[in-house]
Amino acid sequence: MDKVESVTELIGKEFQVLDHGFVRLVDYMGSDAAIVQAARVSYGKGTRKRHEDRGLIRYLMRHRHTTPFEMVEFKFHVKLPIFVARQWIRHRTANVNEQSGRYSVMEDEFYLPQPDDLRQQSETNRQGRGDQPMPPELQAEFIKILNKSNARSYEQYRRFIDAGLVRELARINLPLSLYTQWYWKIDLHNLFHFLKLRLDSKAQEEFRRYAQVMADIVSKIVPMAWEAFADYQLNAVNFSRPEMKLLADSLEDINLSHERLKAAGLDKLEIIEFNSKLTAIKSASDSTD
Repeated sequence: MDKVESVTELIGKEFQVLDHGFVRLVDYMGSDAAIVQAARVSYGKGTRKRHEDRGLIRYLMRHRHTTPFEMVEFKFHVKLPIFVARQWIRHRTANVNEQSGRYSVMEDEFYLPQPDDLRQQSETNRQGRGDQPMPPELQAEFIKILNKSNARSYEQYRRFIDAGLVRELARINLPLSLYTQWYWKIDLHNLFHFLKLRLDSKAQEEFRRYAQVMADIVSKIVPMAWEAFADYQLNAVNFSRPEMKLLADSLEDINLSHERLKAAGLDKLEIIEFNSKLTAIKSASDSTD
């Protein structure tokens, strides 16, 4: 599949993330055209002409026909702190090859947060930070201790490396703030799932900054697929059955004419499907458990 000519300059360009990290697009395969091509192979000769590329991609996305999106792949070179990498590796749908501390000497590079990043534990999110910053004196103390600890750990690491200790053991005293690198390859369907989770406001801030850079790259290479992903997944919400029952009573007072739906940007098929959703919500209030 041909490259997207207007964005080929993205390949090999380093986008800085945090203090020493980066995201670099190594290569990609496919584009919006590859998604459409794969989908139309499935439809065969019976594909209707009214399915223009954008409309078809949006149909696939909202109905969760995921296989055509798997025809597009991205390969990234990422430099990141180990504590971010340990969260990242939980996404098991990618191919990963990480820098090895057994084969190479690790560089003297550690993540050091900015004072504004040092906030108190959230009262509502047990695994995240809240809006309340730490007192300035504690921020300064934490950064000072972190700097000192990192320097001491690396100095001890190099001492034993230079003394001939095997690298696979010399490295074990290094902290999670140390930077590592890897090549990370994933198809678009699974990349969208990754980005939906890691662009969320509840994701760790350091991780979210990597996801934001990757999202910007992906949106330039597959703009129609990205638009559909943003509309139907990233910026969409799902309602449970009890929530639908609560919404049902309010729908009676909403005027949703065909003209209003069309003005909102919905095409003919989307309007039909939207009205079907409204019917499902209204019927939820009449159903019994």
